[in-house]
Amino acid sequence: MGQVTEVNQLRDVAPNHWAYTALNDLIQRYNCLQGYPNNTFQGQRPLNRYEFAAGLNACANTLETLLTENADIVTRADLDILRRLTQEFEAELATLDSQINNLESRVNFLSDSQFSTTTKLYGQVVMGLQGRFSNSADAQKADETFGRDGNPDTPDPNDEISFGYNAQLTLLTQFNPRSFLLTGIQAGNLNTSDFTSNFGLLNNNFTRLGYESNTNNGLILTDASYRQLVTDNLAMIVGPAGVNPVSVFRGPSRVESAGFGPLSRFAQRNPIKQIGATTAGIGFDWQPAQKISLQGLYAVPFANTSTAGLFNDSYIAGVQAFLTPTETIDVALYYLNSYSGSNAGRLLTGVGDSDISSFTAARFNTDAFGATVNWAITEDVTLGGWVGFTTSRQVNFAGSVQTNNWMVSLQFPDLFAEGNYGGIFFGVPPRITESNLTVDGFLAGNLPSIFEGNLVTNTNGGRRDSTYHLEAFYRSRLSRHITLTPGAILLFNPGHNAGSDPILIVGLRTTFSF
Repeated sequence: MGQVTEVNQLRDVAPNHWAYTALNDLIQRYNCLQGYPNNTFQGQRPLNRYEFAAGLNACANTLETLLTENADIVTRADLDILRRLTQEFEAELATLDSQINNLESRVNFLSDSQFSTTTKLYGQVVMGLQGRFSNSADAQKADETFGRDGNPDTPDPNDEISFGYNAQLTLLTQFNPRSFLLTGIQAGNLNTSDFTSNFGLLNNNFTRLGYESNTNNGLILTDASYRQLVTDNLAMIVGPAGVNPVSVFRGPSRVESAGFGPLSRFAQRNPIKQIGATTAGIGFDWQPAQKISLQGLYAVPFANTSTAGLFNDSYIAGVQAFLTPTETIDVALYYLNSYSGSNAGRLLTGVGDSDISSFTAARFNTDAFGATVNWAITEDVTLGGWVGFTTSRQVNFAGSVQTNNWMVSLQFPDLFAEGNYGGIFFGVPPRITESNLTVDGFLAGNLPSIFEGNLVTNTNGGRRDSTYHLEAFYRSRLSRHITLTPGAILLFNPGHNAGSDPILIVGLRTTFSF
C-alpha cells in the first residue's frame, strides 16, 4: 500500500470514472485500499481471490481499529457487509495467513544458513567428448631426418576419442556497490596436446581446444583481483592473478568463452591478446563518452618471484579503444608492447606460431597491433572478424620476426530457438611471415627454416604455406543451466605445411552453469 490520502492522487482514476466515488469512500472514510506506491490503482488488472482476500483483510483490520477508536464512523450496514465477505473468503484468508507464515519461515532459514552476506558463488563445469580422425604430417625427409618433403609420413598419435572436463568456480565478494573481489579456482583433466612426437612439434598449437585444461585434477588459483569503480566512468582492477588483456579489455565478441563459444582455442579471440601469459598487474577501464571507452593495463607473469618481480623480467603493457559508432557495429582497436624476458623466444599465445625463435638465450621486444569488428546485420545474423600483427625484435642479438593472423565469422543468435547460438569461423592462425634472426652475426633460431629441415644452415624467410582453419558449431540450450554444443573443426595445411594431411576434429561439449 502506498501513501495516497485522496483519490485524486491516483493517476489512473479519472473523476468521471464510475468507481471514483467508491474509491473516494474507501480512502477517506476507511483509509483502505489506497493504491500502489507509484500513485496508481491499476483497476484494469485482473484480480484473483488471494489478492482480494488480502485487500479484504487490510480493510477488516482498519475497521477494527476505527471501531475501537470511534464506533460512530462505521455503520451497521458496513458491518453486515464486512461479516458476509469475511465468511465468504474465510478459506482464502486462512491460506493467506499460512503462506505468510511459510514465507517468514523460509526467509529466516535462508538468513540463518546462507553462505555469506557479501559473497556469491558462480561456476561452470564443461565436459568434452572429442576426437581427431586419422591423419599424418609431413615431418620427415626421405633420409629420415626432420623436415618436410611433401609426403605425409608421421601419423597422428592422438587420434583416439577422449572424454574430459574443465571445472571453474568464481567467488564474487561485494564490499559495497562500487567494489568487489573476484576469486577463481579451476580444475581439469583434458589434454589433447602432443609434445612427444614430430607430429606434435608441427601441429600442437593448431589443434588445441578452448575448453581443455589439464591440472591433473588438482585445484589451481586462476583469479584473485580487486575491482573498484573510482568514479562513475572510471574503474580500476589490480591483483596477483587474473589480470591480463583478456580480462581487462572489453570484447565486442559474444562468444569469448570456453564453455559457450567455439570449440577451438583459436576461434575464441584474437591470439595477440594472450601474449605473455600474464597473471598479475593493474588495469583501468575509462568511458569518456557514451560510445567510447578506453582500457589499459600493465601485467607480468613472474610477479611472485623475488628475482623477477614486477619490473625485472617479462611484462606486457597495452591499451584498447572500444567504439560503438552505431547501434549495430562494435569496433575494438588495441596495441600491446611486451618483453619476453625469461620466456625467451616464445609469445605464449598458445595458438599457431606461438614460438618465434629456437634460441633459448634470445630476448624479444614485441609490438602487437589488432582490431576486432562485429556488425549485427540483423537481429539474427552477425558478421565479425579480427586481424592481428606482431613485430618482435631481438634485444641481445640482431634480427626480427613478424607474424599475422586473421579470422572472419558468421554468427546466428537465437538460431531455431531463444538462447541457442550458431557460428561459422574461417581464418589463418598466427603465421611467421618473415624471420631474419642472427646470433653473433650468423643466422640462427629461425623457426621457418628449421621446420623446412635446415637445422644447421639456417636461412631467412617466413612460412611457405598457410593453415586455413574452418569451424562450425551449434550451441543448444537444454535448460537454464545446461547447454549442449556439437561442432567440427577442419584444418587445411595444418602446421602451415601443405604436405600434411587435413585434420578433422569433432567434439561434443556439455556445459553446466550455476
